Amino acid sequence: MGLQTGFPLWRGSNYGKGIIVGVLDTGINPSHPSFSGEGMPSPPAKWKGHCEFTKQRTCNNKLIGARSFVKNSSRDLPFDDVGHGTHTASTAAGRFVQGASIFGNANGTAAGMAPFAHLAIYKVCQLDGCYESAIIAGMDAARGPPFEFFEDPIALGAFAAIRNGIFVSCSAGNEGPGYSTLSNEAPWILTVGASSIDRKISASAKLGNGKEFHGESAFQPKDFAPTLLPLVYAGENGNESCAFCAPGSLESVDVQGKVVLCEIGGDIARIDKGQEVKNAGGAAMILMNSEIRGYTTLADPHVLPAAHVSYQAGLEIKEYINSTSAPTATVLFRGTIIGDPFAPVVASFSSRGPNNVSPGILKPDIIGPGLNILAAWPVSLDHAFPPMNMISGTSMSCPHLSGIAALLKNSHPDWSPAAIKSAIMTTAHRANLEGEPILDQWLEPADVFATGSGHVNPLQANDPGLIYDIEPNDYIPYLCGLGYTDKQVGTILQQKVRCSEVKIIPETQLNYPSFSIEMGNTSQSYTRTVTNVGPANSTYVVEVEVPLAVEMSISPATLTFQEVKEKLTYLVEFIPEDESLRGNNTFVQGSIKWVSLSGEYSVSIPISVIFN
Repeated sequence: MGLQTGFPLWRGSNYGKGIIVGVLDTGINPSHPSFSGEGMPSPPAKWKGHCEFTKQRTCNNKLIGARSFVKNSSRDLPFDDVGHGTHTASTAAGRFVQGASIFGNANGTAAGMAPFAHLAIYKVCQLDGCYESAIIAGMDAARGPPFEFFEDPIALGAFAAIRNGIFVSCSAGNEGPGYSTLSNEAPWILTVGASSIDRKISASAKLGNGKEFHGESAFQPKDFAPTLLPLVYAGENGNESCAFCAPGSLESVDVQGKVVLCEIGGDIARIDKGQEVKNAGGAAMILMNSEIRGYTTLADPHVLPAAHVSYQAGLEIKEYINSTSAPTATVLFRGTIIGDPFAPVVASFSSRGPNNVSPGILKPDIIGPGLNILAAWPVSLDHAFPPMNMISGTSMSCPHLSGIAALLKNSHPDWSPAAIKSAIMTTAHRANLEGEPILDQWLEPADVFATGSGHVNPLQANDPGLIYDIEPNDYIPYLCGLGYTDKQVGTILQQKVRCSEVKIIPETQLNYPSFSIEMGNTSQSYTRTVTNVGPANSTYVVEVEVPLAVEMSISPATLTFQEVKEKLTYLVEFIPEDESLRGNNTFVQGSIKWVSLSGEYSVSIPISVIFN
C-alpha cells in the first residue's frame, strides 16, 4: 500500500486527524487497544453523535460514537458479538498497536489506513445477518439479488450521505468469481473488490514422493514433527460427505494418526472440516480448493496441523494417492513469508461485474487488500494480547479504501466524494509487483470486471493531476435516463423531481471515471470533463488502449490547462468494426490515459465493451 511512518501521504494527511470514519457493521469491542483514546485529540466540534457505552457524547477521543440499531439482540449495546465489525473498524482507522500477530505469525505493528482518524460505529448486523431498517437508520445517523436504486437501502442511504459530503465505500460482495455477481452498483458508491497481499503464512503439503505443494494456515504448531504419515483421501469411496469432511462423516473411516485430504465445499466451514478430522483421530489435514476457487488459499486459525492448497495441487495429491498402495504426507510450517511477486491477485470470492442495475456504469470500481488480513478481534484466539484475527472478504478490502479516503479528505478538504473516488480510480495500479498484468484466481490475466480500475495506489491518489467530478444534482438526468419515475427519482434524492423538465442523459454519459459500453451496430459518442487539480499551465496528451473490434476517436487529443481547477471536456466516439474481428469474445476492454508532458501525471480510466 506504500503507507509507512513519515512517508508523504500519511505525513501530509496528518494520518487522518480530524476526519470521522463511520462503520456500519456488527459493532465493536471498545476495549481493544486499536481504539484507545489516549493521546488522541478531541472530536471535531461538528460531532453531534452519541456513545451508548458511556451514555455521553463520546466513548473516548478515538471511538467518538457507538450506537446499536439491532434492538432484538441479546444485548442492546453495540458490542461486537461476531468480530467482523471490530476487524473492519481497525482496518480502516485502528491505532498503531505493537506486537500484533496470530499464533506468532505476521508479527509486527498493526495500523489502520487512517490511524489518527476518529471512529463512529453503527451496529446494524449480528450473526444472522444485517437488517435493512437498521442499515438505513445507521446511515441516517451517520449523515441477495440486485435492487433498483430506489429500492436499495444502501444506495438510498449512500446518496443521502454523499449529498452531505460524506464519502461512501461498500464491498462488491463475496459471490465471485462468476460474472454479474456484485452488489452495491450505484455510481455514487465506491464499490470495492478484494485482492491478495504479498504476505503468506506458509504451510506446505509434502508427499512421500518428494513433491511439495505450497499452501497456507495461520495455525503453525511448533510441536508438529515433519515426519511422513499415512495419507488418506476421505472421499475415495465416492461419498461426497466424506470428501467434504462433513461433521460426523469420518466416524466410520480409519483416519487415526493419518493426514486427511479434505475438499472445500458442502457448505461446511473450513475450520469445521479440520475439527471433524481431529474428532476422528486424524493427525493433520490437507484442504484442497474446489475448481472455482483455483489458487486462492486462506490462512485460517485451524484446530490441527493443516495446509490449505490450490485445486491443482489437490488434483496432483489425489493422483499420488491413487498411484501407490501406501501414500504418505506431512505438513511443513515455514511461518510468515513476505514478497509474493504475483501480488496483488484477485481473490476467487471477489464479486465480478458487469453491473446488473446500471450496465452503463463499470463496476467494481477498484480492488484492495482483502485476503488474509490481520486486524483487531474481540477475543484472543491464541491467548495473546492484543487479540487479533486473520480473515478474508471484500469486507476487508472495503475498510482499506475507507481509510484511504479519510486520508485524501484530510489532504484535500475541498474535494467532493466523487473527486476522491476519481483520484483513487484514475491512479490505480494495473500491474502486479513483478510488473505483469494483475492475475485472477486461476493465475490468468484478470479482466476489467474483476479489477475495475485496478489496485488502489494511495500515494498517487493523493496527487492525481486530473479528476472526474460529479455533483449530487448531476445524478438527476442520469436517474431519469434510467427510466425511473419522478417518484422513484425523488425517493433517491429526497426531493421533488420532474423528469419531463430534465434533459436526460444515457447512463454512459455520466461523468464517471470509466466507460461501460454495450456495442451494437452503430457508433456511440460520449463526453467526459476533467478538472485540473495539479499545477497550472499543464498540458496532457491522450494515450488509448483500443478494445478489440472497436475503433475509437478522441477529440481533442491534447488538453492544455491555464489554471488550477480549470475544467476541460473531451469527446469519445466508439465505432464498431467487423464482427469477425471479435473472435469468440463476448466483451473486450481497453483504457484512456491522459499523460502530462511533464511526465509527472498519468490519469487512466478503464473501458469495457460488451457486444450485443
